[in-house]
Amino acid sequence: MAPSPDPVQRAVGGAQLATAGLVVPSGAPAPPRVAATSWLVADLETGEVLGGCGPHEYATPASVQKLLLAATMLPRLDPAEVVTITAGDLDIEPGSSAVGLVEGGRYRVETLWLGLLLRSGNEVANALARLGGGADGMTGGLREMNEQARRLGAYQTHAATPSGLDGPGQFTSAYDLALIARVCFDDARFRRYVATREATIPAQPRQRAKGFTIDNDNQLLYHYPGALGGKTGYTDLARHTYVGAAERGGRRLVVTLLGADVVDQRGWEQGAALLDWGFALPRDASVGALVRPGATTASAPPASVPPQALPGGAAGAEASGRRAFAGQLRSVSLVVLAAGLTLLASALIARRRRRAAAIRGR
Repeated sequence: MAPSPDPVQRAVGGAQLATAGLVVPSGAPAPPRVAATSWLVADLETGEVLGGCGPHEYATPASVQKLLLAATMLPRLDPAEVVTITAGDLDIEPGSSAVGLVEGGRYRVETLWLGLLLRSGNEVANALARLGGGADGMTGGLREMNEQARRLGAYQTHAATPSGLDGPGQFTSAYDLALIARVCFDDARFRRYVATREATIPAQPRQRAKGFTIDNDNQLLYHYPGALGGKTGYTDLARHTYVGAAERGGRRLVVTLLGADVVDQRGWEQGAALLDWGFALPRDASVGALVRPGATTASAPPASVPPQALPGGAAGAEASGRRAFAGQLRSVSLVVLAAGLTLLASALIARRRRRAAAIRGR
């Protein structure tokens, strides 16, 4: 279960982003209708957020969680190192996406990255988390992923599995995914991996396993001019999730989608439609910004957050203050009322006594 909405986290990147609904620049054309429950379009260079829908709403990531793994482990692992796959790496949910690595097989780390980003291999995610987790193995890798999310300002992201397979307490947001994707696309190796259309997984003679070829399952690469790559995801719980980036006219934009059912468009097609919308906006269009690592903390709400930008509109921080004040006012009112009734009762008793004394005198 996702945590309760936090007004501080919902306002990261700008007060306009603290909404469960649509946010677009003033005067901008309406974005295309998509089936995703939340989405965001941002400029990879400037960090400006061009628009979104529920950008800080919690959602389940599925395999786009692998981008957080990449953002965490790419700087830690030598791509030329040859590593051995263990039985624990292959312990994944039956029927889930896998590249086809074999226990005891020896592969270059670069081959693992290609298997992760082209074919979304869950066994590869386990191996990379284990290798980057130090003495604590995969547990350490998960810990590093979650610490990296904090460093990036992705406060609404928590990894329970390195692959994005559903796990308790695992969630993210469209805004956080854009933060993570921006860091990934800053890395030249990542850009090369996600733009690769075909790669070879080498044979493993000792395991009598033949080599084979894998292709990139991100259809944006094949059908969208200027596509840079990205990541697809799907589980029954998360539905379709997607991150994609493209370049046009000297601009590089990224789109993130969560909870996208396939009605008449696949996840990447919904992403492509939103990218088209973003590229059509003026370069200075903005409703917020992607924060840089370390540029923000979740310790206190920014002073610029208006009450209407908090969860439930005015039912956010201001409303909670009003509720507290109203409670205090009711308490004071009851005390005053009780005191008034006491004085009134005393006055009535005194009056009756005076009248009785007067009658006896007569």
